[in-house]
Amino acid sequence: MKRIYKVTFIGIGLLLFLMASCSKDILEEQPRSIYEPGYFQTENGVLGGLTAMYAHLRYIYGQAYYYNSCLTGTDEATYAQSADGNFKDMDLSGVGQLTASTSRSDVLWGTAFTNINTASGIIENAAVVGTIPEALIAEARFFRAFDYFLLVQTFGGVPLDLGAGELKFNTSTARTSVRNTVPEVYTKAIFPDLITAVNDLPVEGRVTGGATKTLARLYLAKAYLTYAWWLENPGNIPTYPETARTDPDGHDAQWYFQRAYDVAMEGIQNPGPFGLQETYYDVHLASNDRNNEILLYADHTEDSELYNGGSLTYGSGGAPDNFAVWMMTWNYTNLKSSLDPDWTSEASSVQREAAQAYGRPWTRMCPTINVVEETFANKVDDSRYDGTFVTTYRANWPKGGTDAQVMYGANSLPIYPGDAVLTFLDEEPAVSIDYSNSEYNSGIGAGVLPGRADFVISPRGISRFTYPGLWKLGTYRTDNGDGLGSPNAGSTRPFNIAKFSELYFIAAEAAVKGAATSGQSARDLINVIRARAGKWRWDNNGNEEKIEDHSAEMVSATPGTITIDYILAERSREYYGEGYRWFDLVRTQKWQELAGSYEIAGPELGNHTPETFTRTIEDYHYLRPIPQGQLEGMEMTEAEIEAYQNPGYR
Repeated sequence: MKRIYKVTFIGIGLLLFLMASCSKDILEEQPRSIYEPGYFQTENGVLGGLTAMYAHLRYIYGQAYYYNSCLTGTDEATYAQSADGNFKDMDLSGVGQLTASTSRSDVLWGTAFTNINTASGIIENAAVVGTIPEALIAEARFFRAFDYFLLVQTFGGVPLDLGAGELKFNTSTARTSVRNTVPEVYTKAIFPDLITAVNDLPVEGRVTGGATKTLARLYLAKAYLTYAWWLENPGNIPTYPETARTDPDGHDAQWYFQRAYDVAMEGIQNPGPFGLQETYYDVHLASNDRNNEILLYADHTEDSELYNGGSLTYGSGGAPDNFAVWMMTWNYTNLKSSLDPDWTSEASSVQREAAQAYGRPWTRMCPTINVVEETFANKVDDSRYDGTFVTTYRANWPKGGTDAQVMYGANSLPIYPGDAVLTFLDEEPAVSIDYSNSEYNSGIGAGVLPGRADFVISPRGISRFTYPGLWKLGTYRTDNGDGLGSPNAGSTRPFNIAKFSELYFIAAEAAVKGAATSGQSARDLINVIRARAGKWRWDNNGNEEKIEDHSAEMVSATPGTITIDYILAERSREYYGEGYRWFDLVRTQKWQELAGSYEIAGPELGNHTPETFTRTIEDYHYLRPIPQGQLEGMEMTEAEIEAYQNPGYR
């Protein structure tokens, strides 16, 4: 199968596209700085537009500020020590204010509408060209629905008319806009496009990472599920533009829950080349990227800066770089050991490395204590904590050029390359941790336990300053040689967007909401995921083989009655830190209930005393504000512009 690499696309107005020619291994794009609409009515123009469909994913996924908007303020993440307003504003805990100017969901708004217009151009002009297969046109339909689905979940109703009519390709410079209602967006755009995509897309992608029937089924099922919740509205959350919670096609919420279950089950039963990996560890192991569990990803490569879309040596901190994981990486390079047992000569024992456990630290976001103690309470049977976080930081000083054969850690005990320098403990120890750093200076305020050479931090000592890193998204390069590599570059790993495993969660959630099940109940479906989570082949943080099967214990511990709260907890264990959480909490209207408060220690060196923080999550927060740039760019009356904005942000 051919590999598709996506390249930065050049745009004028609302249309962005590239000229593409297909080679044996990749799609080679030649950027065009000048074009006229007629070019888009050629086969090369349409194919270039299709390539741009994939390229645009890198301006959303891996873009750290958008990533922040999907996690910070939920029960998965809060702001970390070096956070600025981009992150504090999203936390809703009194340290910032979420407004049309500060919300980082603006990243989505700007990127999605450009791509929607490109997709509409492909759909219209493919008919004019006459030689474009329906399967290729279906890719454009999938991505148009994909973007509209993101938009409607985030902002509520959004415009279907970008200037030339609803779902029409626009080349005008009109600066007015009218928002459609939520039901209109779903029933006119999202559902029809996804249904067509399911019918016309191939079982196996035309290129590696290309859109498929299984991918379209996943999004159709998820769209049905989300719309069903919107129709039901159990928390009486307001919508905008204001409209009755009725379906134009005459169906009720239960009908859509049933369709969500049925379509998800079709995806499970007709997987094509996709399926579940044997272990959770393998899903996220960087050397196993682009595995058969991943249905869609924003791709990158270390082979070419052109096709990567960014520098391979120093990341810009902006799209299209994949730099999301930097935000969840604290400054582990401050860790200290000693060159002698008397601690008279300190040295850096854990250095910045382009390896999955390390990478570039920005310290902008962090997990809460609740995540470690509650979400991932079972760390013995369930492999997902170990397969999600970095909890052991190991000595790598020879890769940085330090000649020492040995260094000394806590209790003046020797440590060697590859040994643990710092460990985040799985549970509170039986004896008190000495966090004083009076005799052994960890450099990060970590503590000492008797008989251990590694410094330690317990779950209740996690702070905005020091916390477990996010291994699953960590940096990975194959060109490090014997050194530290290029840890300051954006990640050249793909950013995973959609997984085959989510079909099980969608079907289970729909079943809990009353869908009639055919063969597999909600508990059956969740237990497929939990059984896999109980299978170990590698102790990630212990850095050793671990062939153990705890699937029976995991299945036995599953409640007899599955609830929405339980599904949400399982979703967090499965997809922690991947950008799903805000959408999950908004869909189920559980945001305030599950994320209204959290515990974390302070932002300073040596802070290890937990504090409780309370978030103010109002009903209007369930929609993000329309970006200020959009409001300022429209030529409409002040009253019209004010009415365009979501209530609560005016």
